[in-house]
Amino acid sequence: MKGFPLLRRTCLLALLTVSSSVLALEQVPALDLDQLQPTRDQVVASQNTVELLRRHHYNRTRLDDALSAQMYDTYLKHLDPQRSLFTQQDIDAFSGNRLRLDDLLLQGDLSVGFAMHKRQLQRLQDRLNFSIDLVENQLDSFDFNTDQDILVDREEAPWASDEQALHQLWRAQIKDEVLRLKLAGKSLDDIGELLGKRYRGQQIRVNQTRSEDIFQNYINALAQVYDPHTQYMSPENAENFDINMSLSLEGIGAVLQSDNEYTKIVRLVPAGPAQRSQQLATSDRIIAVGQGEDEMVDVVGWRLDEVVKLIRGPKGSPIRLEVIPASNPPGDLTSKVVNLTREAIKLEDQAAKSSVIELNNNGHDYRIGVIDVPGFYIDFKAYRKGDPDYRSTTRDVRRLLGELSEQKVDGVVLDLRDNGGGSLQEATELTGLFIDRGPTVLVRDSQGQVQQLDDPEAGVTYTGPLAVMVNRLSASASEIFAGAMQDYGRALVIGESTFGKGTVQSIQPLNHGELKLTLAKFYRVSGQSTQHRGVVPDIRYPSLLDSEEIGESALPNAMPWDTIPPARYQTSSHLQPFIAQLQQQHEARAAKDPDFIYTLARIGLDNQIKARETIPLNEEKRKQQQEDYENRLLELENERLTARGEEPLTTLEESDPLLAEVHTEDEDSDPKDDAFLLETSHILVDLLQLEHQVARAN
Repeated sequence: MKGFPLLRRTCLLALLTVSSSVLALEQVPALDLDQLQPTRDQVVASQNTVELLRRHHYNRTRLDDALSAQMYDTYLKHLDPQRSLFTQQDIDAFSGNRLRLDDLLLQGDLSVGFAMHKRQLQRLQDRLNFSIDLVENQLDSFDFNTDQDILVDREEAPWASDEQALHQLWRAQIKDEVLRLKLAGKSLDDIGELLGKRYRGQQIRVNQTRSEDIFQNYINALAQVYDPHTQYMSPENAENFDINMSLSLEGIGAVLQSDNEYTKIVRLVPAGPAQRSQQLATSDRIIAVGQGEDEMVDVVGWRLDEVVKLIRGPKGSPIRLEVIPASNPPGDLTSKVVNLTREAIKLEDQAAKSSVIELNNNGHDYRIGVIDVPGFYIDFKAYRKGDPDYRSTTRDVRRLLGELSEQKVDGVVLDLRDNGGGSLQEATELTGLFIDRGPTVLVRDSQGQVQQLDDPEAGVTYTGPLAVMVNRLSASASEIFAGAMQDYGRALVIGESTFGKGTVQSIQPLNHGELKLTLAKFYRVSGQSTQHRGVVPDIRYPSLLDSEEIGESALPNAMPWDTIPPARYQTSSHLQPFIAQLQQQHEARAAKDPDFIYTLARIGLDNQIKARETIPLNEEKRKQQQEDYENRLLELENERLTARGEEPLTTLEESDPLLAEVHTEDEDSDPKDDAFLLETSHILVDLLQLEHQVARAN
């Protein structure tokens, strides 16, 4: 995932009425660039933002020439992430201000930011005019039999030398877009109509650009030099943020990010309509949205906030999403339409659930309890009212542990995969179910002062063997809990390195809009930060999600991992001597397990594709690349099925086996069908046997 972090903001889809202005495709007057000037309110807000960042941000970064250079580079990357709008002449004209932005900001001078953005808007208008003429009048001029190639990623490419070179680049990029659609089965007439409508829609949205849009982008270039979670929000976006926070469990239940011109799904909210449909997956790209039976609206090239507005709507209302599945071969734009109904996500639907996996190992039967914890939730309303039966993660897990104990399980797996966090209080209280007493997490502010949160109750609810399962989407409160279990030596942590968000933000009101500001950092009781690095498992599984695209470390200017003095706590080292042996036994099983073999092979294949620097604009060559990829996928899948004793396929299925292994919430699924959960249960049985051997030896 490339590009400016502002374009990667995540939005949890909430309940709002669809904005008619987003849907409208009527002609909008051409944009008068001269009218785009900073207002007095924006000047004051910029100076307030500068002071808040200088005085209160956790990093305490100086506003100097070095920061100015970073801000300039960040802003330029936002304006033209793929270096396809500006010429070298434009860059030469801008570059004299690279070290002046700090001084200008202190004076409240926003002129450079506005001038750069207006040049980008002019270039974008030129590109859209060029593109519309090409697809509507010259589409049959494309020759797909040449040996022409195009760069896959232009983030570090040279700038076009002049406007003529820029036009050649635009033509090649449009040719690539046409070829992708052609290989997806669309006729040239359909392609011309689709792209013409898409570019005209983008033209309308460019013509709706306001001074506020430019100001927000420019000030965020400053804010996000400090860290990717510090963000200026305009008055309108601040209002939307408040609505999102208060109604975050209503909608389709999908967390979205912008990925260049596409809107990508980065997480499915547990028990939400999107997840329950089993038709959407992480990294699917949304290309069109339809309300009920209305015509689909193409959203390629839209801003993230506009796509979110279009997807919002009343509870119970139908919505259609056209998506390009993440399972498609690279370059394959074949899409599918998913029908959903917006609805509230009930607390009980998200609640922790348990199951039991029965295993036989070396002639002995074992029962492993599994508790799936999709989020760290608490019914704050009932809690504040003093309702003795309020729902929370800790209460539900305590009850489930009691039920599993009655079923005489030999060990417990807490499954935190895809758990994006939630209540810090619940992370602390859940930790307390497995330790007697002691600290659970440390919070350090920008002054260096450290606050310690402690287990509120003495006593342990469960003392038996425990494994905590995590993946790349386990974040925030999940990382605090998993880190505490690892530091106390209370549980084996198994899976993938977690997300790595270990910072705390606060909303600071301004005269105009709001600033979301990073004020503190989380630390484990061992003194290690959860920031950037996340929690590294004791036993690692192959990562199903690309850590270069998803996770804190994928974000530009992410704050680093570091340490502070540890808290005083009592740890156990009884697991440590077994980890090397457990790793060996796991690797021996994984080497024979069809799902692990497939996963490693598939990751290797996808990495080969991602390593390509160029792709051909020759139709036969591109088609051959796609067929080779699909044939290899089919070969890998059939090797997996044959090893499992199942019938091989003649053609690839629509669902991707790799993505199917990603944890999903499905009441009807058998936990034994989840190869990674099953392997975690085997590891826990291995631990039981090793502990028994040591006990007998003593």
